[in-house]
Parts: sequence; C-alpha cells; structure tokens
Amino acid sequence: MYRDIDSKISAEHQALKQSVHVFARDVLRPAAVGLDKIPEPADMIAQSSALWPTLQACYREGLHTALIPRELGGLGLDGLSLHIALEELGWGSADFAISLAVTAFPFYSVAMMGDAALQDEIVRPFVADREARHIGCWAITEAAHGSDHFLIHAQAFHDAQIRGETTAQRDGDAWIINGQKSRWISNGTIATHAVVHVAIDPTLGLAGGGVAYIPLDLPGVGKGAPMNKLGQRALNQGALIFHNVRIPQRFMLADVDVYKPVLDGTLAFTNAAMGAIFTGVARAAFEEALSYTKNRVQGGKPICEHQLVQKHLFDMFTQVETSRALSRAAMIHCRSGQAGALAYSTAAKVYCTQAAFEVADTALQLFGGNGLNKAFLIEKLFRDARASLIEDGSNDVLALSAARQLFADYALAEEK
Repeated sequence: MYRDIDSKISAEHQALKQSVHVFARDVLRPAAVGLDKIPEPADMIAQSSALWPTLQACYREGLHTALIPRELGGLGLDGLSLHIALEELGWGSADFAISLAVTAFPFYSVAMMGDAALQDEIVRPFVADREARHIGCWAITEAAHGSDHFLIHAQAFHDAQIRGETTAQRDGDAWIINGQKSRWISNGTIATHAVVHVAIDPTLGLAGGGVAYIPLDLPGVGKGAPMNKLGQRALNQGALIFHNVRIPQRFMLADVDVYKPVLDGTLAFTNAAMGAIFTGVARAAFEEALSYTKNRVQGGKPICEHQLVQKHLFDMFTQVETSRALSRAAMIHCRSGQAGALAYSTAAKVYCTQAAFEVADTALQLFGGNGLNKAFLIEKLFRDARASLIEDGSNDVLALSAARQLFADYALAEEK
C-alpha cells in the first residue's frame, strides 16, 4: 500500500488509511470487477446481485456517513480524513467510491439546511441504516443542462433563455415538481431519496433555481432504465422523472435567494471528491503497471529494467504524487469553508481525472496486448478513468468555468 510521505499525517490518519484500504482491497475491488462482467445493467441491480451485499458492507462500516456531522451521528470527516478515505475507495473501485459519495447527498443537504425536526426525521435514520435501505442520489443533470451548471460566473448562467427543465411551482404550503433528470444520475435507478435541483424563477435563468429533498416513493416519481455504459459499470445510473410530485414546503431546502452560494459549495465538494477518487484510480493504475513490469520478461530481462519503461514509470509516479498534493489541498480548502474553493476544486478535478486517464493509458501500453485483456485489472481501470473526463462536468467546460472565477477573483484582489 502507498505510504504517505507527508509528515503531517498522524497515526490516526494512517489508521484510517489502512482500514479503508483493506476494505477497498478485500471487498470493493472484487465486487466491482465481478459486477463489471455482467452484460445487462438490469441484472447488476437485481436483488440477487452482489451489488446489495457490497453496499450493505459499506453501510456496516459506516462509510455512508462520512459527510454527516458527528452531532447527528455521522463520521463527520474533516478535509484530510475525507480525502484519505476517498482516495483509498477510488483505488479499490471508482464505481463504489462515487456511489458512496453520492448516497449521502440528500441526507447531508438536510443536515446542513434543514431544521432540527427534519434532521431527526430524515438524517438520523440514514445514519443508523446498516442494510442500505436509504440510498441517495444527486439529481442535477438534465438533457439540456449538464456542464453549464458550473458556469456560475458566466452571463449564460443568468440568461432567461436558458432555463432548467425540472420545475417547482408553489401551491399553498407545498411545491409541485415536474420534469426529468438525465440518465447520468448516479445511483438513480436504486436511489430511495434524492436532492433535486429545480427551476423556480425562469426569468433568472439557471440562477433561478432551488434545491429540494424528494423521497422517491412519492406518487408521480418514475425511473428510467439503468444505463449500459463503458466504464464504472458497478455505479448504476439512470433518469428520474417527476410528474406533479407534491412535496411539503419544508422539503425545499434552498430557494432562489440562496441557490447560487449553495450550488457553488456543492460543486466545490463534488469536484474535490472527484479529484480524490481519481487520484486513487491513478495510483491503482501505476501500481498495476509497476507490478506487471517487474514480472514481464522481454529482451531477456524484466521490462522494468529497460530505460524507456523506467521513464514511463517515473512519469506515472510523478502524476500520482502531484494529483494527491493538489486534490488533498483542494479538499482541505473546500471543507474548511474558505472562499474561492470552487476554482481550486475544479483544478483538482480536471487535473486528477486527466492524470488518471493518462496513467491508465500508459499502464495499458506497458501491458501490451494483455492491457486489452479483461482478465487484467488495468483494462477496467482504463475504462473507468476515461469516463471521469466527462463525469461531473466535461473537463473542457470546467476549465473555462474556473478561468472565469479566477478572472473575477483576481480583479477583486487588484481593486483592494
């Protein structure tokens, strides 16, 4: 297992790293590899699938509560601890790491924005769950709105001609939800609860949104079929449909007045989490390549003794270490609640996912023909890493979004 060279990593953090690493190695990775081989997505989420005992094992470890504050019974991990856990989970399985991060979203949102009564009603049962009966999802992506949700600092975000497709209309002391979220909703096909981004005031464009907590067993909620996709196949994804779904006023956690800062904070966390998870994927690919090149003999000696291979391995190692440094700093910054977190988190997401793909690509090259063989883990890691370049926002658009924020931040600093 990777040994952290940071002298600031305490014995407690090392113990967390070791514990999550062993769980990821012995439970998550074998399950993800097995699920990856199932051809039909519907069979992956069937009650007889290995998905369910694996999720239950995660819940028994309390991993689903990593984001939930300690005063509500959760682990309440700080930035460094959360990064350590997500990197190890990503090392074992990007699929399950993302699923676990997303499953807490509705309950974490209530913990942060709901009143005490709502927290007791919704958050505490989730924390106490050890059977994966409470599974959350984050419903933001729509057919016409994906990466553009990140363009908070662009005029297009406030353009009234660009409107959210899932709407919320006030009806007395309730809200009526209509619309559809895209097939990219992680956990969408198995989720029991959702935190849903809705359009409240269309005259404000995407800025006129809100955040609603919605139990998915309410009348009018529908789900699409699970997506049959290239990578991260153990992470089920599917559409959510809302037809005159009625929720009480208290389930609208954030309205137009606070939507922008809430969205800013949410996107900062999701990007930081992606950076941490795919640092783990990059490390997994590097370690697979290192092990393989020590044992693969060609030209009369292990290929790790050839200089070109050594240069590739060194470059991969460097990408892993720089990914960790950036993503860890971004997660700590994000969890501390400091200003400007979104730009740093976006940089971490873009850099680390790109690094994960490049490391996996180089590793596959070093494996030669075996890199294309599904019997080798690197083949799955390559597919998983490729998905990350468009996951939680296309890297190209994310870079433009962060650039706009940097322009604004630096202009403000110069004025001072």
